[in-house]
Formats: sequence, structure tokens, C-alpha cells
Amino acid sequence: MPERTPLDPAAEWVELVTTDADWDAAEPHLLTSMLSQLVLIRTFEEFVLELAGEGLIHGPAHSSIGQEGGAVGSIIGLTSQDTVNGSHRGHHQFLAKVLTHLHPEGIDPTKPWPEDVRAVVLKSLAEICGLDRGFSHGRGGSMHLKWKEAGAIGTNAIVGGGVPLAAGSAWAHRHAGTDAVSVTYFGDGAANIGSTLETFNLAAAWKLPLCFFIENNQYAVSTSVHEATGEPRLSARGPGFGIRSWKVDGMNPLAVHLAMRQALAHMRAGDGPTVVEADVYRYFHQNGAFPGSSFRYRTREEEAAWRARDPIDQVRGHLARRGILSDDDIDAAIAAAKALMADVGQVLLEPKPGGKPRERQIRPAEWPDPAFANVGVRGDLSEFADAPLADRDTFSGQLAETKFIEAVAGVMNRRMSTDERVVVMGEDVHRLNGGTNGATRGLKDAFPDRILGTPISENAFTGLGGGIALDGRFRPVVEFMYADFMWVAADQLFNQIAKARHMFGGDDAVPIVLRSKVAMGTGYGSQHSMDPAGVFATAPGWRIVAPSTPFDYVGLMNSALRCNDPVLVLEHVDLYTSVGEGPVDDLDYCIPVGKAAIRRTGSDVTVLTYLAMTNYVLQAAQQVEDVDAEVIDLRWLDRASIDWDTIGESIKKTNNVLIAEQGAVGTSYGGWLADEIQRRFFDWLDHPVQRVTGGEASPSISKVLERAAIAQADEVAAALRTVSRY
Repeated sequence: MPERTPLDPAAEWVELVTTDADWDAAEPHLLTSMLSQLVLIRTFEEFVLELAGEGLIHGPAHSSIGQEGGAVGSIIGLTSQDTVNGSHRGHHQFLAKVLTHLHPEGIDPTKPWPEDVRAVVLKSLAEICGLDRGFSHGRGGSMHLKWKEAGAIGTNAIVGGGVPLAAGSAWAHRHAGTDAVSVTYFGDGAANIGSTLETFNLAAAWKLPLCFFIENNQYAVSTSVHEATGEPRLSARGPGFGIRSWKVDGMNPLAVHLAMRQALAHMRAGDGPTVVEADVYRYFHQNGAFPGSSFRYRTREEEAAWRARDPIDQVRGHLARRGILSDDDIDAAIAAAKALMADVGQVLLEPKPGGKPRERQIRPAEWPDPAFANVGVRGDLSEFADAPLADRDTFSGQLAETKFIEAVAGVMNRRMSTDERVVVMGEDVHRLNGGTNGATRGLKDAFPDRILGTPISENAFTGLGGGIALDGRFRPVVEFMYADFMWVAADQLFNQIAKARHMFGGDDAVPIVLRSKVAMGTGYGSQHSMDPAGVFATAPGWRIVAPSTPFDYVGLMNSALRCNDPVLVLEHVDLYTSVGEGPVDDLDYCIPVGKAAIRRTGSDVTVLTYLAMTNYVLQAAQQVEDVDAEVIDLRWLDRASIDWDTIGESIKKTNNVLIAEQGAVGTSYGGWLADEIQRRFFDWLDHPVQRVTGGEASPSISKVLERAAIAQADEVAAALRTVSRY
């Protein structure tokens, strides 16, 4: 018989339960402060549901009524430097964080509400109603609440989507040398999401001061946690990743507070992440003011049992038992909270003209200006006001023949030497003498704390990079070995990073650079070869650069690292070993945002191209001598940065356009570009815009089939000959 040795996890996992002795030992001001927050949050949520019932909340109203104990108990011990984010059901966490920020000493429930509390309640309600005076001018609404100064870094409508971002905040806290922590709130549904579990592993591996706070409210919409997982004690996940974990009754704010106090001590001591699971209960359905029993996935008996342990009632009972507050005091505090909500409601609402008695509407002056809709998708580039701008024709430094990959490593070394904010992360960037292609050669030795080799977890480390960028103290550079891996991290790239600036009001910078390579022609097959430019061009918020020479790479990477918007820097394996002019000593110049390069002048046809295809187009132009092609290397590919002036001048000269790219026709970049050109320059075109692309299928492993699936010089030459017959 084989021997069996029981194994215990290295990380402690405990359930914390309070007694009356713990309630007796609690400081009176802690309990009164808890009561103030619980009552105000509950009253606020009831008012939100009231407005939703009147049709005055556009979109969902995910109330947290019943769950306040977890938020208040865990947040009341945080500082303003600590950061929190949460899920779509995050009103309670947001309010608890901003109230603690405004009054870390606590709020006395027997006194009138402070004016700054009234102001923040008004601003929060306005945001949920979609109004201009809200924190994000109404763009975020109920599910996207953020006040960065208070440490509330954003609630999130994607289940589990905010968890990696919180890891980035935690990394920034630690790297800045503070003892601040980050807390990410999510529910039982998100506990099974890949981004959450990836972040568990990453946070544990890097010992980040991150608390994974699981609000186990027993249901993901209508699916019970017992149906969705084999281990409904969700804190059990912590020890599996080596994370110290607590399980606690979330209806008991003091128990949550005591568990969180232990977790905070662990994290502030530098001992890594924690998990706190709080069993809570949302009294109402996923959205709106009906109980779950109305939809028959819960019983009234179950709901009544949870309501019997209401967090406000528990705190109220112990305050009265200890003689700290009387029932009359507490009733007066509840009445004052309701009066406060009625007062702020008067600011936003008015009687509906011609309506029924007591029928209300939003005051028209409170709505945002419709012209604000597209403001703040990206920044205004004011960060380039003092930039050392140069292009090939204005560069005054020394040039020499340079290998492309040496320019990649060289400019990154220069930027990391001059800017301590720059941090690089990705798989194997710290090994193999500079990663898989040498792009980070020498950087780990020079900057050991800022070259971060990650686990294979694109969703987690991309989101972590996004969280670092949103923090604002550092400039992350995230490397993907292959562009195809972007779809593994699609939520973080497109739902989170791309939308963050606009979604939260348009003011906050998101300075992140994403590097990746296109590997067509290398035999790596369908899942390692794609050109993502066409897909990224559909995502407002991202800027895209595609360098084709060593000189351009240095200038465009410098611009990307100066830019306060997310920037995708595309590279191509065909270019890594190529040689061209590059700077010898001056590695600080920036190529202006939105400036294309004319690689060849001509009068018969304007050829628009980018990245490695630029060289193939130039080869084809030499082959087809009877067509005088003007070749424009776009360099900047996103809609906001494309150089319409240069393109337009060329089209007005040639009256003919050919767009040449390597990638598959279905995800092509040229599709939207051709459409835009034909609408902008229709009167100048003698013929429809022509295109060269790869085939419908993605490249295969077979050398023959791979070549058949992509476009190179031969395809461009054939297209030029066709153009010559017009």
C-alpha cells in the first residue's frame, strides 16, 4: 500500500466569530461611526430604489441593501491613501470609502450631518442619475463610481474586471515605498472568473498588499453559490494560492472590522495579499426593488432569516445595550439621514409639469450638455508642449546603420535611465538576455526592481499594468510576446484600459504602453501571427504606432512613453534583424503624434501602408517601373492620430489610392481606412480605393500555406499593375 501523508496549506485559513465580549471591548466612537455610515448608506440606497421605481434612474440600480456591514466594517479602518475598487454593486463600498476619507475620526450620529457629507451624497446621487454634477459628469452612473482623491478608484460593471486593476494599485503603493494597501471587492460570481484567479496567483507571487474581499451574497443573479462551485466557502481559494484568508459573518460589521484589522496588519507588514470572505445577503433582486423570492429563486423564509441578522439592527442593539446611544438617539439619526436624502433630492428633482401629484422629474439644468458625449475619449496631448520633437528631416544628431532590435532595447534603456516612473512587465522579459527577441537586453541588470517577469497570465498582468497607469505615479510598459495574446486580455485592453478615461469623466490620464509583435512569416501558425491594428482601430481610447525603421522606433517609442493615453506599439519580426539609419547619441527626440512619413514620392498612385509592409511596398514600387507610386508610411494608425493632411495632399495629386497591409482581410486595418478616404476625398478620386490584404484565413504552419495567406511585395506589385490599367 502506498503511504498517505496529509498536506496542510502553508497559508492560514480561519473563521472569525465575535462574542458579546468583543462588542463590549469595542470603542464607543467606532460603533457610533459604524452606525452613522450604515444608516446613511441604507437610506441612500432606499432613495435610489425610490427614484428607480419612478423611472428616474436610467439603467440598472444594483442596490446593496443588506450588504452594508461588509463594506462599512472593512473600510472604516482604512486611510485615505488606501485604495478600493469594486463591482457593479458598489454604492456601499464607494460611500463607505468617501465618508471615511472625509471624516477618518468618525461621524457622530447625534449631530447634524456635516456639509461635506451632504455635498458628497449629492454628487454621488447625481452620478447615479447620470447628471452633470456627478463625479464623472453622469458618464459612469450607478456602476462606475470613482473619486480618486478619496482612494475610491472605480467600481466596475464587468464581473471580476476590476480585480487586476486593484493589483496594479497595490503594486504602485509598495513600489512608492508606502504601507498603503488596495482592497478589491467582488462577489461569489467573480470568484470563479479567470481574471480573479489569475490575479490571486500574481498577487501571491509578488507579495502585493492586496486584499481580495469577497462579498458572498449567496447568489450570482439567481444562481446559488452552491450550484456554481464545489466549495461554497469561497475563502478556501486563498490557501490554494498561498494567501492568508479569513471567513467572517458579513452581517456583523464588528466581526468584519476585526478580521480586516488582522488582514491589514498582515499586508502593511509586507507579508503579501489576503482574502476576506464576508457572508452577506442582498435583500433585493439583482436589480430593482423586488426581493429574490418574487422571482422564485429564493424563499421568503430564507430572506426573513437573513433580515433577522440585519447589520444596522445588530449595531443598534449593542449601542443600546451598552448605554452609548438610546433608541430615541438612533431613531433620530435615521430620521436625519432621510431628511438629508430628501434635501439633496430637492436639488436634483422638481415636480413634473402637468404630472400627477408627487410625480417628479430631473431638473433640466442638471443634465450634461450633449456636446460632452465624445469629450475626453483621449487626452489633448498637452504633455507634448515641451517635448523635443524631431523627424528625419529635422534631426540634427548623428546617425549610423543600426539593427532594429538594438533600437528597441536602446531607447527603453534610455527612458528607464532618465525616468524612474517607467516599469516593464511581461513573460520572460527578465530572462533569455532580453526576452524572446532581445528587446529588453540588459535592462534587468540595470533596473532590477522595474523589469518584472510575469506568470503566463495576460489578463492579470495587463490589468495590473492598467491599474499602475491609473494610479498615476508610474508609467507601465506591458509586453505581449505575440499580438494574438491580446484576445486573452481583451477585457482589460478594451473594456477597462481603453474606456477608463472617458468613462470616469475624461480627466484622468491612462499612461500605459503595450508592446507586441506581428509574427507573420515565421511559421508560428494561426494563433501567433495576427496583425491586430484593424481591431485596435475600432477601440476609442487607444493610440497605435507602427514603426518601420530604427529611427522611427526611437522617436515613436519616446512619444508613446510621453503620451498620457494608452498606446499600442506594434513591432514585426521581419524588422528585428533589419538594418537602417538610427540615432547614435540622441535617444530623446519624439516624433510628433499624428505625423506620417513619405517614403517615396510619386504622381500616379498613393500607397498607404505601415509596419513591415512598408519595405515590401517599396520593393514592389521599384519592380513596377511604369507606375510612379507615392508611398506613405502611416506610422500613427488610430483614428485620432492619422495624418489626414499628408494623405490628403497626396490624394489630390494622384487621384488614386492603394492600401497595402499583410493581415487577414476580415480583421484588416484598411477596411475602415478605405471607407473614411472615400467619404473624405470622394471628389478627388478617379477610381475606388484599392486594397492589398492577406487572405480570409489566418496563416498556417505550412510554409507554402502561410505564404499564400499573407501579402508581401508580389501582391503589391500585382495591384500596382492593375492600377496602371485604369
